[in-house]
Amino acid sequence: MSIDSSRVAENAGGHRMANILTLVVAILFIAGIIFYGTRGARSARQSAVKVGAIGTLSTEGLNNKMAPDFELSSLDGKKVKLSDYRGKAVVLNFWATWCGPCKIEMPWFVALENQYRAQGLEIIGVSMDDSGKDGVEKFAQQMGLNYTVVMGKDSVGEAYGGVEGLPTTFYIGRDGKVIDSVSGLISKSEIEDNIKKALATSATAKS
Repeated sequence: MSIDSSRVAENAGGHRMANILTLVVAILFIAGIIFYGTRGARSARQSAVKVGAIGTLSTEGLNNKMAPDFELSSLDGKKVKLSDYRGKAVVLNFWATWCGPCKIEMPWFVALENQYRAQGLEIIGVSMDDSGKDGVEKFAQQMGLNYTVVMGKDSVGEAYGGVEGLPTTFYIGRDGKVIDSVSGLISKSEIEDNIKKALATSATAKS
């Protein structure tokens, strides 16, 4: 009788230990799912911002303020200074060759440049690539870009709020003030509406 009781006690103890081990494994498994799921969601959000988010992010810090001036080199080696375009409406588009949404909107910019150039529109594409001018120039030729393309610098991106997402576009009036800004891909009609607003502004004396 005592032997049977000992066996029962041993079996009960073994079952308890097995249950505890099973519970520990389950807790660790669930914790792992939560950890990797959270990290994956964070990575996905970061990718959406860096690679090109579809939609809009906040870029309103410069709205109704003077667009920061800069001087950058174009693909043909000329110096491009933003303040030299005072009196014209400027679309300042930050982009990169690896940005998918950027490739979608580029043909729209080509068409809008043709349509509104005579009215005083200037589109400036600021390449944020690290691959060098040759790669950007080849890409611009393949895309048939008919507007000015310059090689960007981190300092210029920082002056425009950090440019956390690509594409990021600033619409600048004839007076040099930012009338609107968008980070992410929007429709051609929305881009055109912003261009019309920029063209409708009045120029002031160039400082």
